[in-house]
Amino acid sequence: MQTPIRIDSRFPYMGTTIFTVMSRMAAECGAVNLSQGFPDFQAEPALFDAMHRHMVAGRNQYPPMSGMPELRAAIVDKVAALYGTRFDVESEVTVTAGATQAIFTAIAAFVRLGDEVIVFEPVYDSYVPAIETVGGTAVFSQLRFPDYTPDWAQVARLITSKTRMIIVNSPHNPTGSLLTAVDLEKLAELVRGSNIVILSDEVYEHIIFDGEQHASLCGHVELAPRTIVVSSFGKTYHITGWKIGYVIGPADLMAEFRKVHQFNVFTVHTPSQLALAEYMQDHSRHLGLAAFYQEKRDFFRQLMADLPFRLLPCRGTYFQLASYAGLSDLSDRQFAEWMTREVGVAVIPVSVFYANGRDDQVVRFCFAKKEETLLAAAERLRKAFVKPA
Repeated sequence: MQTPIRIDSRFPYMGTTIFTVMSRMAAECGAVNLSQGFPDFQAEPALFDAMHRHMVAGRNQYPPMSGMPELRAAIVDKVAALYGTRFDVESEVTVTAGATQAIFTAIAAFVRLGDEVIVFEPVYDSYVPAIETVGGTAVFSQLRFPDYTPDWAQVARLITSKTRMIIVNSPHNPTGSLLTAVDLEKLAELVRGSNIVILSDEVYEHIIFDGEQHASLCGHVELAPRTIVVSSFGKTYHITGWKIGYVIGPADLMAEFRKVHQFNVFTVHTPSQLALAEYMQDHSRHLGLAAFYQEKRDFFRQLMADLPFRLLPCRGTYFQLASYAGLSDLSDRQFAEWMTREVGVAVIPVSVFYANGRDDQVVRFCFAKKEETLLAAAERLRKAFVKPA
């Protein structure tokens, strides 16, 4: 049906997210979907049993706007145990409808028309549209290829009187790189004495490999008072479709966050919150996540060992970047589409995470899959790229 009115798009260049595009293509082509970041395995039945129990018990009405007290208390306890900072249950933690909503709400709460927000490229695809939606301008700092480490001297040059926010993401999607304690010290030096707010996307906080520790900004004495930290139950407990996350930060920042949150979401599904609060009491469920996903990372890298891709370092998240330089002259977008249609394995082209479309001939695989899924993908890749002896 043709619309009877003329729509003058506010965002004429804003397209559909690459994750939707590639997952749709994977479904159409019958490809093994290693593109979008979601597990193809279930959470433990205990989590579902707990939610059902709370639903049957009648816990189905609106929760408090900031989240159920039981869940907020569990979050505060977890953060204190891991990072040494105890936030106030009433004023410093808010349950959100996933991390994407949390990120958008934080940007809307603090960024005004004409403000600048520094982001690091390759940049997760929801940040810049959110900044532009509220009238801000994204300013891009480049993570250094191929290790994707920050260039803090460049960041210092990008900070101006218009800089309102800096967004950091560690463990980093799509690259799998990590911020270190040294990085946090350098960031603290740059924002010292300013009114810059930090938004720290830490949704993969529990998925870190090889014995490394997560450097959370909420555990940094100087950065914590100016930071909103975002995390995700979907990533931690294999329930991305539940769309439940949280933010934690100082009371004055949280008060501003909640002014927006109450009107763009208001509340989040009650029985899910109660189930998560109960499920979190067994700390091994989040503390064991690193070993669980490291086993998957190592298994996938072993499957890829005899293929002509160059695997880049993967220090966290459940994504593996791979260079196909020398395999094809196609752009990474064309290569990803060819892989999906002709090879039968869907991946994400990393150029979509750059404002200027920078193409290093790198694609992203998601290894948060069952072993049989990864084996099926590897078999298809081997047929396409390994010649018979």
